[in-house]
Amino acid sequence: MPTVDLYSGTDYASIYYTTNTTYNNIGAFDPEKPTIIILHPLFLDSSWLDLQMGDYRLNKRYNMIAFDMRCCGRSDSRPTGRHDTWVEAADLAFCVQRLHLPPSHILALEGISTSCALRFAVLFPEYCLSLTLVNVPAPVELKWIYKNLDELMHASSFAEDLGSFEKAAFECIEFLFGPDSDPDLVDELISFWGEMYPPSRRPRIAEMTSAYINRSALSPEAYASITQPVLIIQGEKNELCPMKYAEKLVSFLTGVKDGPILYTVKGGTTMLSVVPGNASIVNKVFSSFLARLPHHRSEIVPPDVSVEDRMRMALRRLSELHGDPEMAYYDPFCSLSFSCLTPEVTKSQSVLLRHYRKNSHLAFNPADIEDIVFRRSKEDHWSDDERHGSSVAGHSIGPFERGKQETDRGERLSSQSDNSPADSPLLRMAFLTSAAEKSNNKGSIVKSIGSTQTTSLHRLLS
Repeated sequence: MPTVDLYSGTDYASIYYTTNTTYNNIGAFDPEKPTIIILHPLFLDSSWLDLQMGDYRLNKRYNMIAFDMRCCGRSDSRPTGRHDTWVEAADLAFCVQRLHLPPSHILALEGISTSCALRFAVLFPEYCLSLTLVNVPAPVELKWIYKNLDELMHASSFAEDLGSFEKAAFECIEFLFGPDSDPDLVDELISFWGEMYPPSRRPRIAEMTSAYINRSALSPEAYASITQPVLIIQGEKNELCPMKYAEKLVSFLTGVKDGPILYTVKGGTTMLSVVPGNASIVNKVFSSFLARLPHHRSEIVPPDVSVEDRMRMALRRLSELHGDPEMAYYDPFCSLSFSCLTPEVTKSQSVLLRHYRKNSHLAFNPADIEDIVFRRSKEDHWSDDERHGSSVAGHSIGPFERGKQETDRGERLSSQSDNSPADSPLLRMAFLTSAAEKSNNKGSIVKSIGSTQTTSLHRLLS
């Protein structure tokens, strides 16, 4: 299994990667073809990139490599409360340098991948030929999204049997993908989550969710430093990533010559890269965008600057952006040195991970069931409950109500680059009490959340 091992005195991560070559190795890259780095969608991994890796418009013309983020897929890492999107960008930079990858086109698919790609372009511009961002989220997570994500992920992470896990996973999918998703796709997603993110591995999903909802906006200086060609592809009807935030990002990227290109996928919602029809549109637009750019060969040669020196340069740049001179002297071999979370948020994420790690080795795991067969969602009686919206805390949240609940939080903080403890989403995350964990799961599993007592993280930290 091809991996890049990243280790230091305080951190460890083994980053899995896959390529479009016959034997899945970098040495087989065609030096005459440009290279594409693909960052997978949120809560998925590189195994969900067949629609990109197998598209002849990309596969025949480009070398392609995809990485599993440190908490996803076949990658592995030491749990940490310092995980944020700057850390993900540092992981990617280590992988690029250790594998001697050439400057590449970055294709970031949904959610946390887009935040990682932007930060990678800021700190390591020489490795980034262009940026393509699919479904750009708000700079700071919207209140109704992080509240619902927390409750849904908690329900699936603390499920005690197959039925409750399937039910919770279905409601997560309905929230992330929409209520009209293809039943076969829903079945594949539930099976995937049962294998990769079962309750027995819940710290992974907790860490990834925290890194995503605790993201912060880049500073105006950071946005302006991005000069590579940029393509933004946004779903027209994407409720989780509204179009206005893609339009705002276009206005922020003042350093891009002739400005970024914004393409709207008509009728597109979330997870454009996973739904076959929308994925084909994304691939077509992406390949047309690349065809307009100068051709760049892929020479697999060691970098001119050592990894240590290049990471020190990146830390100095990051210290300038955040006004923290001490950051320039952090360990250059540790991705966690790039974390920009405040001490309060770091502590909060650490508390969250301890909560999710508690007795996780005893938690339910579908893999322990012999000859397990996940039920087809379209045949289950609960799959039609609250069919017109995700049921959270005992009531349905449809598109109109979501719009009413959306605040101007993302707009208000779009120009801020630091996490404010008072506004940190994680500080509002609620934990179920032991009574909720022992509930009999009658009715909607998320309804049981609304009917049980919760304990805020403020009280857990007091």
